[in-house]
Amino acid sequence: MPELPEVESLAAFLREHAVGKAVARVDVAAVSALKTYDPPVTALADLTLTGVARHGKFLDLEFLEPGEGGGLHLVVHLARAGWLRWRDELPTTLPRRSPKNPIALRLRLNDGSGFDLTEAGTKKGLAAYVVRDPSDVPHVADLGIDPLSEEFTPEALYALTKDSRTRIKGLLRDQKIIAGIGNAYSDEVLHAAKMSPYKIASTLTEEEAGQLHAVIVGTLRDAVERSRGLAAGDLKSEKKTGLRVHGKAGQPCPVCGDTIREVSFADSAFQYCPTCQTGGKPLADRRLSRLLR
Repeated sequence: MPELPEVESLAAFLREHAVGKAVARVDVAAVSALKTYDPPVTALADLTLTGVARHGKFLDLEFLEPGEGGGLHLVVHLARAGWLRWRDELPTTLPRRSPKNPIALRLRLNDGSGFDLTEAGTKKGLAAYVVRDPSDVPHVADLGIDPLSEEFTPEALYALTKDSRTRIKGLLRDQKIIAGIGNAYSDEVLHAAKMSPYKIASTLTEEEAGQLHAVIVGTLRDAVERSRGLAAGDLKSEKKTGLRVHGKAGQPCPVCGDTIREVSFADSAFQYCPTCQTGGKPLADRRLSRLLR
């Protein structure tokens, strides 16, 4: 799933390659991906892309009509398997969705360039919204603090944790508390912080919260910096290469050499290092436990 660093990098890529260009047309290949009907997606035609922002994991493209004060936003959530595929020269034929071409939406700019929104797999979650204000999109108005913002301070993080009985892994992933961190980067943050995913948030001391804050900001900024200047199509592979524990179950920990372990749930899993994070004690894998009953 694209998380804060990838979405931030996609926004930076579009600012460089697309801002200032007008929309030639928008074609929807998967109607289920378009979550709004008023304004219609056709209203984006002839509008100029004037800015690209990020709200947590949401990508926000702002369009204005020349000489007009109002505008529209195309807000996209890429979900688990969605992606934005940029082309300097898009095909002139209308997009057709197929297993080999899992396209949901195509936006063509007036110079022939543009992008496809695609989504692989059978579980569809990619969502595109055409709205007058980003806060009209469900969940955007409810987003918590952005961990790359000036407001995200050690004191702010401590205030979020001190009364929470949530496990720290869950708190980091809760978009209503901290916006933009998902399963992958919460694994990376907790490994770098040498902290158990099951640690209860309220047990963090003020000093521990400060240390965790530094790791969160450092991990995310490092990931954004590694992606700087990369083409949109290269961001996925860069993320995979840069991860140290997430998705690396069975491999040696890059810090201590212990075997990275995994805890599996119904629709997700997380990875951790017992030596670095849990005092050498493996956490129970609920999926395995059920099989042994």
